[in-house]
Amino acid sequence: MRKVKKLIIALIAIGIIYGGVVFSLILSAAKEEPQPNADSLIILGAQVRGTPAVPSPVLKERLDTALTYIEDNPNTQIVVCGGQGADESDSEANVMATYLIEHGVPDTNIIREDDSTRTMENLMNAEHETTLGKTVIVSNDFHIYRAKMLANRIGIKEVSGLAAKSETSAKYVTYAREVIALGYGLVFDW
Repeated sequence: MRKVKKLIIALIAIGIIYGGVVFSLILSAAKEEPQPNADSLIILGAQVRGTPAVPSPVLKERLDTALTYIEDNPNTQIVVCGGQGADESDSEANVMATYLIEHGVPDTNIIREDDSTRTMENLMNAEHETTLGKTVIVSNDFHIYRAKMLANRIGIKEVSGLAAKSETSAKYVTYAREVIALGYGLVFDW
């Protein structure tokens, strides 16, 4: 019985240490400044809602953050990423492109990657759509570290992140979920 108790305590301690380290990595990546004058700006998708489809609050945070960068860096090509989920009336990429166009971004500056369903697919497909060069990835603050890690794994070397500040009520749940997702990504996303 003592061995079981020690094992449980050890596993809990490992979990706490892992969570603390990963949470620190996530927070530090979220504070990073993006490189100016990037060749490409990849905006990672998130859920869209309704018919006609509109960005979810999380996706709107990403798009509004991207618009600020685009305003300061108008020559950067934009890649919007995200397929169409079973419960979505349009692809995330199309909804994002529409939102950006409605906010003054020329359609000719936007590349739509509308086949992906996961972060790794977003990045791999974006890389196949165009020559990325110096790249800035836009996602929410909780997601930037993993997105950059995955980008490096597939060969996007000159990459920085632009974190959209999460303001939704599910903020703490998304951070906890990301700690788990990062563990999954470290092991399985190769």
